[in-house]
Amino acid sequence: MRVRDALQGDPATRGERRLLLEAVLDCSHAWLASHPEALLDEAQDQRYRALVARRAAGEPVAYLVGRREFYGLPLAVTPDVLIPRPETEGLVDWALECLPPGSPAAVLDLGTGSGAIAVALLHERPGLAVTAVDRSPAALTVAAQNAARHHPPGSRPIRFLAGDWYAPVPGERFRLILANPPYVAGGDPHLAQGDLRFEPPAALASGPEGLDDLRRIVAQAPRHLDAGGQLLVEHGHDQGPACAALFAAAGLRDVTLRHDLGGLPRLTGGRYPGPGEQD
Repeated sequence: MRVRDALQGDPATRGERRLLLEAVLDCSHAWLASHPEALLDEAQDQRYRALVARRAAGEPVAYLVGRREFYGLPLAVTPDVLIPRPETEGLVDWALECLPPGSPAAVLDLGTGSGAIAVALLHERPGLAVTAVDRSPAALTVAAQNAARHHPPGSRPIRFLAGDWYAPVPGERFRLILANPPYVAGGDPHLAQGDLRFEPPAALASGPEGLDDLRRIVAQAPRHLDAGGQLLVEHGHDQGPACAALFAAAGLRDVTLRHDLGGLPRLTGGRYPGPGEQD
């Protein structure tokens, strides 16, 4: 099979076939475009056909090729971690607004998964002291690999800790806490559709309303935020009012709802008041 033949087919899936072929040939998009007559050897041909078949059965491209770009950084991904989404880049954008260049602030990334948020933040703000927590040792292995690949020279390594939300950081406080936790309702039919069928269920669903983990994260945040520190979370498009209520109940101020790249209300943030502001 030649490169041009491998890429023929439904125009809607040509981009996916290109990514699969790049993974098989370990080459760039530019190389494929300039070598349409290149021949795949037998092993490459078989591997490519197998990947196309697996994709046709629904497996996510990111898992098939073992990588996904997030905030301009190629990250390793496996079925042990949630696939980073472009929408979550908005959480990084918001965090960077809270952390001026050169800031040495302590930051906590809860449920780090592939490490996407933590790695992107440190890449943009090398002076930060970043801690990333996940209850999955397998996920932390992936995250550590991504952190090592994109570690800014001279910066402190990301501290990866295994455990459930705040459990690995008792008594510690942070300038900023971020979380993209599970927030899908346990009975949501979308869990049985598309890419979600192949992603780790524990990284997606959180109780009958999808709010169980968000409740814990928000309620415990004041114990781990510096005075004036901020909590930023990602959530479902219809969970904004519920999240705002959770933030208010926890005593957080200046609660703000932001929209993702698709215009959906998907991010909520709030500030832990200083001693003079607290009731």
